[in-house]
Amino acid sequence: MGKTSVVTTRLDEETLALVDKIAAAQGRSRAWFAAEAIKRAAESEAEFLAFVQAGIESADRGELTPQDQVFADLRQRRRQRSAT
Repeated sequence: MGKTSVVTTRLDEETLALVDKIAAAQGRSRAWFAAEAIKRAAESEAEFLAFVQAGIESADRGELTPQDQVFADLRQRRRQRSAT
């Protein structure tokens, strides 16, 4: 795993009880659950930020889709979904 650090946070009683319940059901500790939740949240946020950055870079290169085309594509997708 490598080097670890301690993080302290405050949780309301209801959230803490839920964390304890889930951790116990998985045979894990509260600390493991918290670390896993933070890891997943951080990875998700990093993925979103990379997605946004890719969009910014695409726009900077002039690779844009006109609004009319976006709406036309959405209408076409709706028609395809309702046909199935």
